[in-house]
Amino acid sequence: MPAPQSLVELEADLARDLELTAHPRAPWLVPKTSGGRPVLDCLVIGAGQCGLAVAHALKRDKVDNILVVDRAAPGREGPWVTFARMRHLRSPKNQIGPDLKLPSLTYQAWHEAQWGARHFADLYMIPKERWQDYLGWFRRVTGIPVRNGVAAGAIAPARTDDGLPCLAVETSDGPMLARKVVMATGQEGVGYWWMPEFVAALPKALRAHAADAIDFAALAGRVVAVLGAGASAFDNAATALEAGAAEVHLFCRRAEPMDVQPYRWLTFAGFLRHMHEMPDDWRWRFMAKVLGMREGFAQDTYDRTNAHPNFTMHVGRPWTGARAEGGRAVVHTPRGDFAADFLICGTGVRMDPAAVPELARCHHNIAQWQDRYAPPAEEANPRLGEFPYLNADSSFAEKRPGETPWIRDIHLFGIGTSMSFGPAGSSINAMAISAPRVAAGVTRGLFEADLPRLWDSLNAYDLKQVVLDMTKVAAE
Repeated sequence: MPAPQSLVELEADLARDLELTAHPRAPWLVPKTSGGRPVLDCLVIGAGQCGLAVAHALKRDKVDNILVVDRAAPGREGPWVTFARMRHLRSPKNQIGPDLKLPSLTYQAWHEAQWGARHFADLYMIPKERWQDYLGWFRRVTGIPVRNGVAAGAIAPARTDDGLPCLAVETSDGPMLARKVVMATGQEGVGYWWMPEFVAALPKALRAHAADAIDFAALAGRVVAVLGAGASAFDNAATALEAGAAEVHLFCRRAEPMDVQPYRWLTFAGFLRHMHEMPDDWRWRFMAKVLGMREGFAQDTYDRTNAHPNFTMHVGRPWTGARAEGGRAVVHTPRGDFAADFLICGTGVRMDPAAVPELARCHHNIAQWQDRYAPPAEEANPRLGEFPYLNADSSFAEKRPGETPWIRDIHLFGIGTSMSFGPAGSSINAMAISAPRVAAGVTRGLFEADLPRLWDSLNAYDLKQVVLDMTKVAAE
């Protein structure tokens, strides 16, 4: 068939593809209520790429009584037009994602339908703003129900009117009820954006995290110091330079910066599909290595900063303290103090369920890796031990069994899954495998809870598929 020449043609192809691959088609869930109020089969918190991918997978499995909520305004879900300061995605342009291997739903198909195959072939990588536009189109053509401007709060146990467990979720749009909840809440889904305490103690006018809304225009003519040597640290350094900063200094604790990208190595089916099935010692060993290397910066990311003569990279020079002095920030390092007008910390996230509003009523009993596995001394890393230790269906496990059994109905799909599943909830490269796996965890729980009803349904099933000619049936 000829390639679509417009979005109208592509959407017609997509509608046909969705219909041709809709098996099994039978609806299998029935509406539930709690106190007379409707209960969703699944509430997805977060309408970024992960939330949309899981919702799409659920709809493909005929779980239609779902809702996706996001606190952001439409078009501003996730990082791409907010705190992501790279120019384009770091994933290869032909890498699939939330499409879940449906060709007419891929980014490439969307791009080529508008600008042609030659334009895509000449494209270096996907501009981050175009990826956000693609996600908006994806959401529309898949019919995923999304409610923006809704912030989720504490999750608590509840019951349906027919006695099944469900969850009550506080939201800024009023309480919601759902049999299952998927937290697709991104990088800070089970914790918070972290910076050293001595930096956090400085006045806010002197410092920010790389994930904060930063007024880069206000940094023109000023000296900026960036902590970290991962990709986001370089992105923020480059943005400050391009905004006219007088000097930008990037501080790396390593003597040799990370110039290898481990996520490229692990992008193969064996790792992405089966890492979570391996013994704990191997899971820890692999992910401690990968997360210890961090996300390496690419050549073009480095070139973007290094093109500026007023950029300096300090290797083997961690920050050990900081103070405010004369309206500036002074950081302490093993090679002496350094004064800057503004500090930016590209230091990632810290796992801490107690910091997450949704987990306010259960954070104390969420199992973490440090509760289940003690690595050998040479592999020890306290920060990695804080990651949640998840069940095979990506749901939270109890630290003390029986105390909060309802957390088994809360599934995680974000960076907090990394120690249990690899980069399952934090990278586009794993999405085609990991999103259906999370959805399957949801459907398994729904099916298991409905076994008595489904048994009764089977016993009552009397739809005949043949009409017998009784005149030709011999009776004994």
